[in-house]
Amino acid sequence: MEPVLIGELLAGLMFFGIIGFLLLGFPVAFTLAGVSLGFGAVGMFFGVFDPSNFGSLPNRYIGFMTNEVLVAVPLFIFMGVMLERSQIAEQLLLTMGKLFGNLRGGLGISVILVGAMLAASTGVVGATVVTMGLISLPAMLRAGYDPKLATGVICASGTLGQIIPPSTVLIFMGDMLSGINSQVQMAKGNFAPVPVSVGDLFAGALLPGLLLVGVYLAYVVFKAITDPESCPATPVPPEEKKYLLREFMVALVPPLLLILAVLGSILGGIATPTEAASVGAVGAMILAALRWRLSFSILHQTVVSTATITSMVFVILLGASVFSVVFRLMGGDNLVHEFLSNLPGGRIGAVAVVMAIMFLLGFILDTFEIIFIVIPITAPVLLALDVDPVWLGVLVGVNLQTSFLTPPFGFALFYLRGVAPADLPTSAIYKGILPFVLLQIVAIAILFAFPGIVTWLPRLIAG
Repeated sequence: MEPVLIGELLAGLMFFGIIGFLLLGFPVAFTLAGVSLGFGAVGMFFGVFDPSNFGSLPNRYIGFMTNEVLVAVPLFIFMGVMLERSQIAEQLLLTMGKLFGNLRGGLGISVILVGAMLAASTGVVGATVVTMGLISLPAMLRAGYDPKLATGVICASGTLGQIIPPSTVLIFMGDMLSGINSQVQMAKGNFAPVPVSVGDLFAGALLPGLLLVGVYLAYVVFKAITDPESCPATPVPPEEKKYLLREFMVALVPPLLLILAVLGSILGGIATPTEAASVGAVGAMILAALRWRLSFSILHQTVVSTATITSMVFVILLGASVFSVVFRLMGGDNLVHEFLSNLPGGRIGAVAVVMAIMFLLGFILDTFEIIFIVIPITAPVLLALDVDPVWLGVLVGVNLQTSFLTPPFGFALFYLRGVAPADLPTSAIYKGILPFVLLQIVAIAILFAFPGIVTWLPRLIAG
């Protein structure tokens, strides 16, 4: 057999081997690195892989550590965890619940709107789902909400932080697509390509994020009209209405100012994502201090949580780097290029197939695991086919938001199950997310059919 064919065969087997080991429950980062090293050894035996290629890994790791853009990741995580500790989410949920309580489906509407607000100010999915599960789920169940609708709304709204900026997923994708796009354009003879930045992805994701919020709200309104018993109104006592406006302003204005300071500075070109993230981190501490929630204990908990989440993500990134080196240098790039280039439908068909593969991987892998594995493999081919990098990045972001909702490894389901009442069956949570997964697919189809929803705002900002 030809060495090229052996290399491509090993690259394909390695990809499926990693999926198999992950299904067995092995840690992701070590599975990526360990299986890749094993297949690299097999490739050495057949003469299709040179072990000296591993010499590039230290430079890659140093590049990650010195990458100024990626410094924004721990800063945004710190901001999100600090805001969660300051109980801003609780105040928002309680106030919005009162504001919309007189409407059928009002509690569901308030959860979606608060989920969008928290997504734009924290971006930490786990903290958002747990907070809304602890506060809103008991209230919705007491009000007579269908448990499936209540759990579905909470899970779906909690995952909005994956696509609404500032999203850590978009930061990593922006950095990856920027480098890949530069390499692809230079290979095509364009030595002055238009750069792709994290700010472009933030701008591109803003309208799709609002589209998802609108789709969720439309579904709750539809349920309120067609099945009013599933989401009854919860009237507010007259004595509580007196101070509702003041409570609303106190709950809404501080996080709104923080969102404007962070996203406004990025989209307006005033600050880089890293600079804006530092402003957000300081702003979160100021808001916590104003609420008398800033103490050494809370600061310590926030720092530990930030370090834990950041370390988890970057260790996966290091393992994915080993996979990328072995896969590409054994001919996996050529295998993927031939597969995607020969699909019917050209670049649109290729993007559709990659989206379908990512959607299926979302059932068994986490968001970061998927982007670190799939983006380096498929993005060079798709960008070489003249796919817009910003559109591709946002489309992937919306697609992978679904991975938090799809069983068996949907983390939003685990988070909610952990705080839901013991008498609420797990089957209700799983059934509750099904309509929202379908709504996600509808949103992806809309973005697929109308790319301008993604590309209009970045182009407007760029002038």
